[in-house]
Amino acid sequence: MTAWLDLTGLPFTISWVDVAGIRTRSLRAGEGPDVVFLHGTSGHLEAFTRNIRAHVDAGYRCHAIDMLGHGYTDKPNYDYEIPRYVDHLRDYLDACDIATAHLAGESLGGWVSAAFAAEYPLRVRSLQLIAAGGTKANPAVMERIKTSTLQAVTENDIELTRQRLNLLMHDPGPNVSDELVEVRHRIYHQPDFVANIGHLLCLQDMTIRQRNLLTPETLGKLAHLHTLIIWGMDNPFGDVPEARKMHEDIPNSTLELFDRCGHWPQHEQADRYNRLALDFLAASDRRTAT
Repeated sequence: MTAWLDLTGLPFTISWVDVAGIRTRSLRAGEGPDVVFLHGTSGHLEAFTRNIRAHVDAGYRCHAIDMLGHGYTDKPNYDYEIPRYVDHLRDYLDACDIATAHLAGESLGGWVSAAFAAEYPLRVRSLQLIAAGGTKANPAVMERIKTSTLQAVTENDIELTRQRLNLLMHDPGPNVSDELVEVRHRIYHQPDFVANIGHLLCLQDMTIRQRNLLTPETLGKLAHLHTLIIWGMDNPFGDVPEARKMHEDIPNSTLELFDRCGHWPQHEQADRYNRLALDFLAASDRRTAT
């Protein structure tokens, strides 16, 4: 099954939202409480096509967006540090008249979601941190992300894009389709994407990364939130102790480890993720109602 066949027969829209002057690509589907899905570094909204239908069927209004500087969203000429992403998310919620939302962030998206929740706690109904980054500055991991992305962006060889996607999975075979590779390859080779790749990868610079990290003090501010941490046991960009430390630093959080799973749990083990996420969202909504 390919990315867009996942959505066959489901009413949805893809459009561009004016987010404080940033033209932002957004997939929206369903009615009900808002769930906003945020992808990882150099990613795009197609990271969540295996999750939209289940959430719509359960009564949620889904938003999957191309984050600042990513996908087909505008790519302004400045470094994309975490406060920039936080501002973009806030402005997206404002543009869509969303007072509060459930946030589900994968990798960079989890980093941004956690930072947003610490700054704007009253706007977050619940928080999912899916293989979330932002708590460590591991030079080897940072170099792997930077090198693999730069090669795929600066060289017109679609196999390099496939290799970049393969990195995300424990089992690429059923999870990295030709279509997904083509979608990302086209994104990577937009002229403005190529021109701004340095801004997008700025968090792989040690000095910049360190000033943007989620500290234990910041994570401690999330104690009041219903928080779910999901981690693949074969995550190439972060070992399990990183997830356990995040769990320790966020009081009252829940940690779920997915065996035989890499950096995209929501995609690689979509059925398991969807069941877990929907139970979590239902519990969050019950807690909010009381």
